[in-house]
Amino acid sequence: MDTWNFVYACLVSLWLHRIYIYSVTAFGISLWIAVQFFTTKAKRKDEHSNGNLVSSEVVEDKLVNGYATLQPKEVYVAGVKIFYGSQTGTAKRFAKDLAEAVTCFNLPVEVISMGDYDPDDCLAEETTSKNICVFLVATYTDGKPTESAAWFCKWLEETSNDFRFGKTYLKGLRYAVFGLGNSVYVDHYNTVGRNIDRWLWMLSARRIMTRAEGDCNVVQSKHGSIEADFEAWKSKFLNCLQALCRGEKKPCSGKCKKGKCKSQGKQSKESSNPERGAPEFENAETEELFETTSEEEADAEEAGGPDSVVDVEDLGKIMSHMKKAKRERELEDGDAGMSLLGETSGRKEAGERREMITAALRDALTKQGYKLIGSHSGVKLCRWTKSMLRGRGGCYKHTFYGIESHRCMEATPSLACANKCVFCWRHHTNPVGTEWRWKMDQPEMILREALENHRNMIKEFKGVTGVRAERLEEAMTAKHCALSLVGEPIMYPDINRFLRLLHQRGISSFLVTNAQFPEEIRNLEPVTQLYVSVDASTKESLKRIDRPLFKDFWQRFLDSLKALSEKQQRTVYRLTLVKAWNVDELKAYADLVSLGKPDFIEVKGVTYCGDSSASSLTMANVPWHEEVVHFVQELAQLLPDYGIACEHEHSNCLLIAHKKFKINGHWCTWIDYERFQELVRAHVDSGGTQTFTATDYTARTPHWALFGSNQRGFDPLDVRYQRRGKVRDISGC
Repeated sequence: MDTWNFVYACLVSLWLHRIYIYSVTAFGISLWIAVQFFTTKAKRKDEHSNGNLVSSEVVEDKLVNGYATLQPKEVYVAGVKIFYGSQTGTAKRFAKDLAEAVTCFNLPVEVISMGDYDPDDCLAEETTSKNICVFLVATYTDGKPTESAAWFCKWLEETSNDFRFGKTYLKGLRYAVFGLGNSVYVDHYNTVGRNIDRWLWMLSARRIMTRAEGDCNVVQSKHGSIEADFEAWKSKFLNCLQALCRGEKKPCSGKCKKGKCKSQGKQSKESSNPERGAPEFENAETEELFETTSEEEADAEEAGGPDSVVDVEDLGKIMSHMKKAKRERELEDGDAGMSLLGETSGRKEAGERREMITAALRDALTKQGYKLIGSHSGVKLCRWTKSMLRGRGGCYKHTFYGIESHRCMEATPSLACANKCVFCWRHHTNPVGTEWRWKMDQPEMILREALENHRNMIKEFKGVTGVRAERLEEAMTAKHCALSLVGEPIMYPDINRFLRLLHQRGISSFLVTNAQFPEEIRNLEPVTQLYVSVDASTKESLKRIDRPLFKDFWQRFLDSLKALSEKQQRTVYRLTLVKAWNVDELKAYADLVSLGKPDFIEVKGVTYCGDSSASSLTMANVPWHEEVVHFVQELAQLLPDYGIACEHEHSNCLLIAHKKFKINGHWCTWIDYERFQELVRAHVDSGGTQTFTATDYTARTPHWALFGSNQRGFDPLDVRYQRRGKVRDISGC
């Protein structure tokens, strides 16, 4: 019995000893957790007070299955990029000064000269980078940007007014602007900074603080000198940047009125809390940081928002009074009966006709990058011209016909058109009409100013990153003219004289018409290549897609195709495929081909040009390239005299050619331009008796341009550039 008592006593002793050990261990663990908690909290508070807010090493404790895990803190600002445009070095000095100040946040910072930066390639990437972009830009005395910032500003202006990019192209980009100017030049004071601010805003970029302006004129400078103006703005910027790093401040929504941004009023109070241990620059007047709208934006909102466009035909409620005034002027002029050939109405002489380009239209088109000529013509630089200047490939006309895209001038002698096509890439910012009823400029003046404006636009590429010097020199002399910019060039009463002037200068002509003027097509003198837009194959679909103004549009359309069949030079059908609208009309298209007997048929997927009240098209209406290929293959099977010759994948476009251009087993779709000029001169010298045909000036098509080649229409002499970030089809003409 004593033995059992002894054993029992030993077991109890061991059990009590184990309980003691467990208790001590549990107490030790609890004490360790408490120490870690308070240590981490103190470390965070210390980092917070030092402004070290964006490091990815900052962590949060989180219990998972009873264990503490480390979670990375969200990064609100990934870095700062400071862009400067400087002539005397002041903006560059300010940029370096700001970069040094930003380093206190442990943020990556980059100082970039606008002259060394290509916004066309890179700026859209900033919409997802979480970077803050700062622009320090100077203004010349004449209101122009410095030489280093000229290309950046030109690109930004054109992009903000180009529907093909879309109104949200830079949505997500956060920025701030500081302009450098001299108030002595009142009319041009800080116009570059103001313009950059406005153009970014129009593309849905969001500023993080009010645009600021430094003044070289010490008398008018708000702080006594431009250096003091910059220091004051820098303090506010750093304060704002710190709030962004903490995740306390969001960029302006862009919807606030003049004054302070209501959505950020509470945040401004939080960011100025002295308990946060902010550095000295945080003591600046924070209420000024959240004023986010400029006078231009307030005016734009009153006129219908930043994306509103003054459209001559679709002005809407905002500009209804202008439409009323227009109708009253037309009644007063009494010129409704003026014909395309220049007949008068009997109530007014031809010399009293009004100009086609109104003040509102001039303003709208100028913002889109047009160089307007006289009262009804214009010229604009094609994006493929820019591309080929930089060795990044040419347009589909280069692939199909051998034009040099960097030497091609895109122009029109008539901004007016007789259709309002749903896919119009100009969104109908041009007048419409069925007859010529405006003042008429002489073709010599139109061509002279078109070439001058084109050269001036080419000159702006001098010094731009990537531009090839030899191509820039070649581009100064235009070799081709694409009369497809906008409107209906064949409406211009003196179009034949204009064409002769082009040919006299050795410039080839590519004229596009919408097939609503059959008599003008018949009367047209030889053109290097004559296009007819065949956007639909039935009366119903043509009315729905082209929205023609003529009541007898279908008969005019058929008569135009018949007139085309009578031409001896190169002729082209231009088919634009709109998914769910006109891609199922193969047999009807084949019937139209037999009617017009074109030499070539271009088939291109529609280009989406962004949202517009003038069109209901969406990205769903844009066919994939393989869908276009399938359509072309099926159409070619219905056309025994034709075959698929070329492809330009980048433009979503293919070429069907008549088999008479397949000589000795080789496609000859390219043009011998020198031979054409010889033939057209002989035709003119003979008074029109010496004729020539399309096969008289052909050239062999290179292998890389043929359908089925590995290059898929891209010239191997160039280097294909793969755009990163936001990609949009803006293939242009």
